[in-house]
Amino acid sequence: MQIQEDHELERSELGVLLASGIFNRAPNLVQILTYICAKYFDGSQEEIKEYNIAVEALGRPAEFDQKRDSIVRVEAHRLRKRLREYYEGEGATHQVRIEIPSGQYAPRFVRTNLLSVPTTPDVVAAESAQVAIAEPQFEVLVEPAPATVSVPALGALSSRYWRRIVAIGTGVLCVAGIVAFSMAGRAPVERTKELIAPAPGNEVRILAGVAGGRTETEADTGKYVDAFSRVWSSDRFFSGGSVFRAANTHPIAGTRDPQIFQTRREGTFSYDIPLSPGVYELRLYFAETLYGDNNIAGGGETSRIFQIWANGQPLLRDFDVIEEVGPSTADLKVFKDISPAADGKLHLNFEAGTNPAFLNAIEIVPGLPGKLKPVRMVAQERGFGDRSGRFWDSDRYVKGGQLVVRNEPVAGAADPELYRGERFGNITYTIPVARPGRYSLKLYFVESWFGPGRPGGGGEQSRLFDILCNGVALRRNFDIFKEAGGQNRAVVLTFHGLEPNPQAKLVLSLIPSRNYAAINALEVEEESK
Repeated sequence: MQIQEDHELERSELGVLLASGIFNRAPNLVQILTYICAKYFDGSQEEIKEYNIAVEALGRPAEFDQKRDSIVRVEAHRLRKRLREYYEGEGATHQVRIEIPSGQYAPRFVRTNLLSVPTTPDVVAAESAQVAIAEPQFEVLVEPAPATVSVPALGALSSRYWRRIVAIGTGVLCVAGIVAFSMAGRAPVERTKELIAPAPGNEVRILAGVAGGRTETEADTGKYVDAFSRVWSSDRFFSGGSVFRAANTHPIAGTRDPQIFQTRREGTFSYDIPLSPGVYELRLYFAETLYGDNNIAGGGETSRIFQIWANGQPLLRDFDVIEEVGPSTADLKVFKDISPAADGKLHLNFEAGTNPAFLNAIEIVPGLPGKLKPVRMVAQERGFGDRSGRFWDSDRYVKGGQLVVRNEPVAGAADPELYRGERFGNITYTIPVARPGRYSLKLYFVESWFGPGRPGGGGEQSRLFDILCNGVALRRNFDIFKEAGGQNRAVVLTFHGLEPNPQAKLVLSLIPSRNYAAINALEVEEESK
């Protein structure tokens, strides 16, 4: 009995720690901590090894070589540091502390003589004015029920989710959320395949201005692994230009990887990138950290306008990052049907305009002739492969809202794993696409909070929100519960013929009118001409 009581206290401490916010923008640390604690609670401490953490918690492939890839050691060092800082500050009065001894990966739960006094701020309901615009046609699809239900993926519980639970006095759900993490640690080996992104193949990712080993930051080691487990190399294949660096503390909005935007190549310069024959997608990354409000050079629109060419053809004319997204904000430009020139290289030229051109990063991936590859995202910290073999990225391109894990069975879903995570709040997705083009949009929903027997109670009319794309209303006062026919039932909305805005973006807005808006997954696909 004493052991069971200790584990309950330890699970509670893990829940409080995850809800504290110290792991914001650090999904790898959440995955490692939840994984090793699940193994600890399960009595499987002997399985807490570097290789297992890499493959089962961080989604590395089965051929992971810990001698060549230090990701686990690096992230464990960061985790120890976060834990130490937390218990020296906010968690100093906690009755239990979580430690990871140096040189080990198994957690220790250390009892103290102090009592913790947690605080639970009230939840503030989000209200927003409705937008009265005509509704285009749409499709509603309730998917057929699956034969089996997938095991939930490991994920991070948002602090707001925990506070909502505590605020309404349902403490039992807090324990259930932590138990879900423990159960996730028991997933069969086959399940780890869902957490592995497709093999990179002939892909190129370059951090402009980064020279390996010149500073102590991770991005400068010549091999940076981003929040989506993609590997970036230091700068190469360039000619001309100069290197500039923003302060490591310079805030960059609209990205989970500000490191990508902290260095840049600037001036008049070019890249000559060798590629195998084929069709590619080209993605160029920018964030203006010199000009604009709160930046050292001041100014704003027109302060930096420049041109970009690909294989001698204009790619972007009079490009102004501040005009597109504002200062200190990530901007991603996507181009389809990119191929190497006759010499087997992609030639990119950046020419100064009102001020020197600049670039933060280049990404080149195999593409589809005539159209962009589909964009598929789940409101989760980790991506996964669905039952049709399609890979879904973790949440990105988003502003507003918070992520929460949902573990309830979902009826009417061909692939329940799509609904294991939810983003709730006042939400805006800014999805980069190519112009010209028309796109279909699929939005995936399940009502897991409101309904008879659910934590929020109520039912129809409990959650209402507007859905807009580029300012045009697709649905007004959308009610997931009503549309799906009850709680914990999947519903998909499909819209066709959407055109990007002049900045080549699809701006999807979910605006609350009664309680928070919510979404579980979305899919964007270019429609054939």
